[in-house]
Amino acid sequence: MSQSLLSNIDVAIIGAGAAGLGAADALKDSGLSVIVLEARDRVGGRAHTIVPAPGILFDLGCGWLHSADRNSFVAIAGRLGFKIDRTPPPWREQSFAAGFTEAERENFLAALDAFDDRIQKAAKNDADNDDDDVASRYLEQGNRWNPVIDAVSTYVNGCELDGVSVRDTTAYEDTKINWRVRHGYGALIAAYPQPCPVALNTRVQRIDHSARRIRIETSNGALSATQVIVTVPTNLLANESIRFHPGLSAKVNAASDLPLGVDDKVMLSLDDPGNMVPKDGNLSGAILRTKIGTYHLRPFGQPCIEGFFGGSFARELEDAGDGAFAAQAIEEITALLGSSYRRKLKPLAESRWANDPFAQGAYSHALPGRACARAILAAPVDDRLFFAGEATSPNFFSTAHGARDSGERAAREALAARRR
Repeated sequence: MSQSLLSNIDVAIIGAGAAGLGAADALKDSGLSVIVLEARDRVGGRAHTIVPAPGILFDLGCGWLHSADRNSFVAIAGRLGFKIDRTPPPWREQSFAAGFTEAERENFLAALDAFDDRIQKAAKNDADNDDDDVASRYLEQGNRWNPVIDAVSTYVNGCELDGVSVRDTTAYEDTKINWRVRHGYGALIAAYPQPCPVALNTRVQRIDHSARRIRIETSNGALSATQVIVTVPTNLLANESIRFHPGLSAKVNAASDLPLGVDDKVMLSLDDPGNMVPKDGNLSGAILRTKIGTYHLRPFGQPCIEGFFGGSFARELEDAGDGAFAAQAIEEITALLGSSYRRKLKPLAESRWANDPFAQGAYSHALPGRACARAILAAPVDDRLFFAGEATSPNFFSTAHGARDSGERAAREALAARRR
């Protein structure tokens, strides 16, 4: 452990993901002594870019600059020299008629849009009545596309609709503009300037705020701080992987009401794509079940296919062990495109976020009736403990820029408290 970790400092930031780095950046000109404590051996948290094969780049975590016209990482990418790719996402398209005809797709999209309209109206009524509801209630009874609409929820929320709050899911501000970072969103976040010391491989175990100075106990020893900004994922707070003394039951309960869903990706190399597989195409099947994947064909024109799985199905595949996502993806792709693709596809990499000890999931969703939990989790404690992370963002939760902005917000709160 470095001597700086042993010192008394002004502000300790727990977690070096987008939120922690955003908080550190916001404090860089404050004149305060600041340190970031990170349990992993890298920065970035749930943003991580790898190169699993020559010429193939893969974002294991976040990959899209959602609401790009309001995404703070767009300007950061420009400052750091990262190229932005503005190719629209192919999510509502279908590159092959096999398994999903144009007529079927139009029918499905109409059902999906009608469901979204019902959800929006329900959220407005709930707000008028200070109420909340479960999203699955607004599926049209008997609609053949209900299982696939539920599958879309697993991609968006990390869980099925019976675990989603109506008010929360409609609070998300989607401007429908989605861009990508050509050399990786995770690489961009890892390159985000770090203006203070970052202690890697340092797992925070206990935060004692019973005295004037806060004592932080870590796997590498203890330090004290005047203020602490906590940016760890909600599941770690809910299961008290970090313990507070005195206890913070309101925070633990709020985190429990904002569990991380499960979303995972798999990358397959694609031999000899030729002209048969389009660049930045989309593939999915009219398979009337929730347990299905969706596929991005040749992202950035790379010779690969990126698969995406969510919800309870993703959790099942994680629990099945390494290689389960690749095996499932190859089965689904060959069922749609033909058995000749089996020899063209080779597993490269896959994520398993629910089994990651420092994440335990992908991103947060509010349980039905608990949309209020985001504000509860975000609220400071005694002007000394501050909370950030995507789960505390009121409108951009589940995104990296929502996390980054929340870190900046927590840093401003800490500075304002010091002035008081």
